[in-house]
Amino acid sequence: MLKVLVTGANGLLGQKLVHLLAQQPNVQLIATAKGENRLYSFPNNALYHTLDVTQETQIAQVFEQYQPNTIIHTAAMTQVDDCEMQRERCLLFNVTAVEYLLKYAEKYQTHFIHLSTDFIFDGKTGLYTEEAEPNPLSFYGESKLLSEKLVQNCHTDWAIVRTVLVYGIVEAMSRTNIILWVKKSLEEGKTIHVVDDQWRTPTLAEDLAMGCWLIAKQRAKGIFNIAGKDLLTPYNMAIATADFFNLDKSLIIRTDSSQFKQPAVRPLRTGLDIRKAQQLLGYQPHSFKEGIALLQKQITSITSSRLFSHKN
Repeated sequence: MLKVLVTGANGLLGQKLVHLLAQQPNVQLIATAKGENRLYSFPNNALYHTLDVTQETQIAQVFEQYQPNTIIHTAAMTQVDDCEMQRERCLLFNVTAVEYLLKYAEKYQTHFIHLSTDFIFDGKTGLYTEEAEPNPLSFYGESKLLSEKLVQNCHTDWAIVRTVLVYGIVEAMSRTNIILWVKKSLEEGKTIHVVDDQWRTPTLAEDLAMGCWLIAKQRAKGIFNIAGKDLLTPYNMAIATADFFNLDKSLIIRTDSSQFKQPAVRPLRTGLDIRKAQQLLGYQPHSFKEGIALLQKQITSITSSRLFSHKN
């Protein structure tokens, strides 16, 4: 039996991991997050334990109780501008918490799978391989690079998962993403300004969860890029969304990053080369168009279940 502990289980990736891992034979899933469980359809064969990863005593207790074989650490402070303005808080969540978790992962020889980001790069070249030299432009990127170094120096098996612009739908529909934003705006007849000078390989949350599971299942070690297969700008993504839903593309105005004043600098051209994950793990992500189609099915399903609940 493989005991897998997931942090940040209430988040987008966390929710996808909970549902994916609960379907696997011979896996005991321990889902953790700060506060109460927010998954309406929490699997019967999984366990939920409240865990604040900034509190070492809570981490010690959870590790002692469950002694997991694997931890998939998704909990982090990911709002890039908030990290820029709240640096101590950012370090607490993105660095200190990792130190605490690694201490107990080493004690129990737990395979440590750590989520990282394309924002550790400066965006000058794009489609980065796992061997590319990091050079973060933002404090968020710096904090994630610091945590990567901690993981690389730990004394247990580890894997670092770098990803890009994760999109998907949480059960409560409480978070937006570029697809939902474009769809809603165009349906309401609103003009939107979308940048066309930032390049990314947008990652479907279900694909990212699968990549993490492939690493856990194989107890793979090292750095892996787990991202989408299409290199796109937000403008490209907006046009693809409008095309899929047959909405008015003339409402989408092409612009560039200089028109938006944000506290944190964004790298212009990132995107991750996923060939290593494809070859070593068997990772096969959806195309962006396939991702939109999957989200549409989920929107329909959630809407239908809400209507059914309301009628009953």
